[in-house]
Amino acid sequence: MKEIFCEGRSLPEAYHKAILALYDEGDALSCNDWNQTQREISMTFVVHHPLEEPRVSKLYVGGFKELQQYVMEIVDGLLDFRVGDGFEYTYHDRMARYPLVAGEGGPEGEGFDQIAFVIRELRRNSDSRRAVIDVRDNHVDAFSSDCACLQHMQFFIRGEALHGKVLMRSNDAVEATFMNAFAFIMLQQYIAGELGVAVGTYTHRANSFHCYEKDFKLLGQYARGIQTKPLGELTYRYKDEYQELMEDSIPTILDTVENLRR
Repeated sequence: MKEIFCEGRSLPEAYHKAILALYDEGDALSCNDWNQTQREISMTFVVHHPLEEPRVSKLYVGGFKELQQYVMEIVDGLLDFRVGDGFEYTYHDRMARYPLVAGEGGPEGEGFDQIAFVIRELRRNSDSRRAVIDVRDNHVDAFSSDCACLQHMQFFIRGEALHGKVLMRSNDAVEATFMNAFAFIMLQQYIAGELGVAVGTYTHRANSFHCYEKDFKLLGQYARGIQTKPLGELTYRYKDEYQELMEDSIPTILDTVENLRR
């Protein structure tokens, strides 16, 4: 597999470089589980200033409501109540209530809050290399056809800033990656706020960074836009243009979730 490295000051800059790399260098391979072909590389992209504007790419499937809901799912656990009732897992549930086995740190079913642990650990020792969140649960994922794509997060305080490192076993480049990274950076920002430090770099690693055949046309449209248009035409400024739209959608999102609960 080809190993590709990209970097940018802002999230859209790094993400767009990653999309273009997949389009230019991705290998066409079979994907038998989904009965289609795919383009695939291994991708690492680094965002040097995750909160720098513009923060929102126009090149993702969804809008301000979908992005706001996804942030709430990752940071607040908006849909954790669906685990066991339609969902096998949510990322937040795995982060905040990682299953414990009796005799391995707590009674069966209690769960372990890894987000709180990361904050405690970095308060204990700002130099720590132990501030890790694991999402994969082999008791479930090894036997599931819908296993978690996010595997692992690690956080470091270096130079009085919190740096985030994320590992995905699999990442759909055109349908998921931007929303994943945007929400994970929001989680990084929350943890940094709890620790009273700045937000440092964000590193996103996808062992399989891919696009399915059904989205080849969309990948081509994204790539041509990146090749022909300046960054400003392909992005929104979060604070000036997108944040209010996202936050205004929260009541509608909460109404939808309440209907799901009922």
